[in-house]
This record gives sequence, structure tokens and C-alpha cells, in this order.
Amino acid sequence: MEKGAPAAESHTRAILDRDPILLEDGEYCPTKYQRIMGRFWDTCEKPPKERKFVQRLDFYLLLYSMASFIIKTLDSGNVSNAFVSGMKEELELNQQERNLFSTAFDLGGLIGAIPSQFILIRIRPSIWLPSCELIWSLLVMGMASSKCARDVYIYRFFIGMSQAVAYPGFSMVLGSWYLPGELAKRLSLYDGSYTIANIVAGYLQAVVYATLNNKYGLSGWRWLFLIDGVIGIPLAIFGYFCIPDFPTTTHAFWLSDDLRRYAVARMAEAGRKPPRKLTWRRIKDWAKTWRPYGYVFPYVLFTITSTYSYFNLWLKSLGVYTVEQVNMIPTGGFALGLVSAYALANLSDRTGKRCPWLLIAICFRFLSSLLLAIWDIPFWLKMIAFFLPMAGEPTWALLTTWIQEVFQDDAELRGILPAVGGALASGIKAGLPLALFPTDHAPKYKFGYKVTTVLIFVEFWAVVWFGYMAKRELKQRKVVLNQFGLPILPEELMTPMKDVTSPFIFEEISVDSRIDV
Repeated sequence: MEKGAPAAESHTRAILDRDPILLEDGEYCPTKYQRIMGRFWDTCEKPPKERKFVQRLDFYLLLYSMASFIIKTLDSGNVSNAFVSGMKEELELNQQERNLFSTAFDLGGLIGAIPSQFILIRIRPSIWLPSCELIWSLLVMGMASSKCARDVYIYRFFIGMSQAVAYPGFSMVLGSWYLPGELAKRLSLYDGSYTIANIVAGYLQAVVYATLNNKYGLSGWRWLFLIDGVIGIPLAIFGYFCIPDFPTTTHAFWLSDDLRRYAVARMAEAGRKPPRKLTWRRIKDWAKTWRPYGYVFPYVLFTITSTYSYFNLWLKSLGVYTVEQVNMIPTGGFALGLVSAYALANLSDRTGKRCPWLLIAICFRFLSSLLLAIWDIPFWLKMIAFFLPMAGEPTWALLTTWIQEVFQDDAELRGILPAVGGALASGIKAGLPLALFPTDHAPKYKFGYKVTTVLIFVEFWAVVWFGYMAKRELKQRKVVLNQFGLPILPEELMTPMKDVTSPFIFEEISVDSRIDV
């Protein structure tokens, strides 16, 4: 969009037409201390009502989504930890079966991701997401009863199916409640739960192996899966109360009627569209645009180029570390990922830019893969190379935040695209590690790191292409940017609302001003 008078006029009009409920804090001015603290966390400098509202979202929705992801990732991380902590010997597994466990999980995700997202559009997230969590917990506990590789394959397949809805589901819900200056940090913290979980997994396996191994006749790795499942069951029950659905349909007990009206007005001012009826015509229209390809292509490349799970195999091959050390050393990389996730996301939120910080994250992963592709490098540099990809961990969160803004006119598209990307990535990952990273060749692989280096390079330019197409679309549709820097049609600038608590209010407002994609 060209800068100039029209944009300034649109900005002024948006401010003048603000819903009265958003003007209650109009005279608020943060102190110098609040502005300084706001550089680290946005609620510190928000006016009282908005601060109260966002803090409630953080306490119930954000913390629950993070806890949910932590528990789910514990299982994925613990499969790798269990393999090097007694599972291989007890179940008489060969090296390649470790990759096949991931393949079974990915196949489950491939089959479950898209159907789960369509179900989520028709069934309230507060019902579907925790129900899948409950099923997942029971399946993980079942892993402790495995007697052979076949049992693990079956459990991993259905665990992958039950977990498939989590990533796209929570990203859709979070994107429906937070504004641009808030969302990247929250999605990065949600995605950063992966790093927290893997830190916990390493130490948990070490503690369990040391204290519960052979307790009551059960191996330490079996106790680990029992503990994961037992933790997940009460968490799933909390989910029925913590997940607020969407602003126009929420019945969350922790939001008063006033705060529900406030939530609807806040998202309406930003121009973010709530869910509406999904039809086959809309799906066909999506396929004719650049949008699904612009997001899914770099998303898939990011997902299939993950190499951090091979770190502990290299450590074990050195023959100088104990089982506990092999599990605990990689946790340093996950800590690095958590710091990077917050830092890059906070800079992205504060600058209002997504692309530059996303490309920086990708560069960390490219450098890591390049060094490992060379392989014959000093020990200290190889250690850095194994840690470095976690500095690029914010890639998913920043890319997903970007589509919440660029595609803010279509809630269903924002929810389905991560599911499609996850399904395609799962399908590719089901076979790719077997070819590129055969466990019996660990830790040095003939083609693995070379191929991921090339794919990450392509991912970099795929993100650049996404940014170009997004700008091109703005010009073609002749949209304006509101005060949040988000694209809307001129006629969509704050329309007065009579009853913002009605779940059908947006259908009435957006019929004539709907954006065709």
C-alpha cells in the first residue's frame, strides 16, 4: 500500500469510530517504569482494563496451551531418551526401529491432522482439544506395557493421531484472541514449550532411571511413560474449563460479560474475522490463490529439516558419557531455544516486522546444518553446531503469527493451513529420516545433513517469496492498513455494533464486506 493521505485518513477514521467499550481507558498514560518494563512484556504498559483482560488470557489460555504442549512433547522426547536408556536392550530393538517409531507417529499425524481440524471448526475447541488430550494420556500410559517393537508402532501411530490437532488448533485459538503486538511472543512461548519439555524430559529420564529403574519389576523407561500419562489426565480435565473457544462464542467462566464484549470489540477493531461456515466452494477458492502454497511450502521445509534429535546419538557414540549425561547435555540446546524464541518474538512484536526475524532464525539452522554436513571440524565447533539449530526454533511461531495477520480475513484458512502443513510434513517425515538418517549409520550420515542444508536454503527463499506475495496482494486488493498495521478493506473500518455479545454479529456485519480469497 502506498503511504500518504488516504492511509492517514483511514487511520483517523478508525480511531474516531472505536467502540465505546474500548475508550474506557482513553485517558491512561503509562509511567516511565511501565514503559521500560513493557519492552519485555507488553501487559506492563497496557491500560488497566486491557491489562486485566490480557493477563486473564495469559493465565488461563496461554499457560494451559503451554502445559498441554509440554506434556505432549515429553512423550516424543522420551521415546528417544528411552531408546538409549534401556528400551533398546529390553525389547531387543535394532537401530533402524528408533526411526520407525517416529515414522509410525508421523503417519498418525498425517492421517489425523486435517480431519481433526475440520472437526475443530464444528465442535468447540474447549471440548475437542481436551478430549484429544485425554485419549493421548491413556495411549502414552499404554506404551509402558509394550513387549516388542510392534506394540510401540501401534501406540505411536494412535498417539500421533490424537496429538495432530494440538499445533493447528491452539495456534488458531491463540490467534483469535491476541493482537499483533502480543501474538508472536505468545506463539513463541507456546512453541517454546517444546524446548521446556525436552529440558524436563532429559532430567526426568535421568531421575527416573536413577530412582525407579526396576522398582516393582518395571524398567525406568516404562515408569517414564506411566508418569507422562498420569500427568496428562488431570491436565486434560482442566482444559474443558481453561480453553475459551472464540471471542464471539466463548462461555469461559473466567471472562465476565463485560470482558467478553471487550474481547469482541478488540478483535473487531483489528479487523480479525471470527470463524464462519466452511464450504467446499471456499476450499476450492483457496486452492486457486497463492495463500496455501505460500505458507505450507516453508512450513513443511522447516518441519522436515529438524536434526536436533540426533544429538544424543552422537554423544552416545563418543563412549565417554554416562546414560544420565547423554540425556542431560542436550537440554542446554533447548534452553538456548527458549531464550531465542522469546528474544526474536519480542523484537518482532515491538518492531511490527515478521520477515527479518524469521530469516535470522532460519540462518541459525542453516549454519548448523552446513557445519554438520562438513562434519570433519573441531570437537568444540561440532558441539556448537549441534546446539545451534535450537536458536532457530522461533521459525514456526513467527511464520504462523505472520499468517494470522496476512490472512486475518479468513479464520478457517488460518486454522487449516497449519494442519495441512503438519500433515504433509508428517507424510514426508515418515520416510525421509529412514533414507537420510539411518540409525545404524549414526552419528555420521552420508547424505542427511547435506540434504537438510539445501532444503533450509530453499526455505529461506520461500519465506522471501511469501513476503513478496503478501505485499503484492495488498496492492491488488487495494486494501488499507488500520492502526495495527493490518490489512482491511476501507468499508470495514470500525462499523458500530449494537450487540457484540451475539455469536452471529459478525455474520451480519461481514456479509457485504467479505474479502474473497
